[in-house]
Amino acid sequence: MSNAPTTRGDGVIDAIRADLRAAMNGVAAAAIRRSGMAYRLAYGVELPRLRDIAAAYTPDRRLAQTLWDEDVREMRMLAIMLFPHQDMDRQRALTWIDGIRPAQAELAGLFAMEQLAPQPWAADMAFCLIADTDAVRQLCGYLTIGRLLMGGAQLAPHAESELRDQAEAALADDFAPLRRAAANTLSRL
Repeated sequence: MSNAPTTRGDGVIDAIRADLRAAMNGVAAAAIRRSGMAYRLAYGVELPRLRDIAAAYTPDRRLAQTLWDEDVREMRMLAIMLFPHQDMDRQRALTWIDGIRPAQAELAGLFAMEQLAPQPWAADMAFCLIADTDAVRQLCGYLTIGRLLMGGAQLAPHAESELRDQAEAALADDFAPLRRAAANTLSRL
């Protein structure tokens, strides 16, 4: 990994690109392309290695947004890791969620874990997301609720009932990641 500067700028983006090229896994990158995940570019870097790369940089809102806008798999994952939690608000969360395509369900999972679940408004937003008509929004909602339940969160009886009703409908959806997330969330209740 490079000894890159930790502030925003073209030098940081270049250093991140160099880190990604050094960690590139050609076999994984080819598998990602074949799977149809719909990224402009994928280096095939695994999540633990991406966490190591992210640790070398200071979380920064502008840097994270620049990385997100690149539409490169690993840069988007790093953006999620490097966006300061205290700067993530509901509107920005929706904007980023709306930038995730259905074929990029792994981004939804990382976003739910890293950015949504830690927020004090996570449960409220998750319930709004699962009630939405957009499958990716619903996916993020179920993944967030699942993370909260894994962390020991308890739902009020009316919230649990609403979750069960919504999840039953999601189990019949054509979008396989949504069905899996709904089923996993139900199993955590």
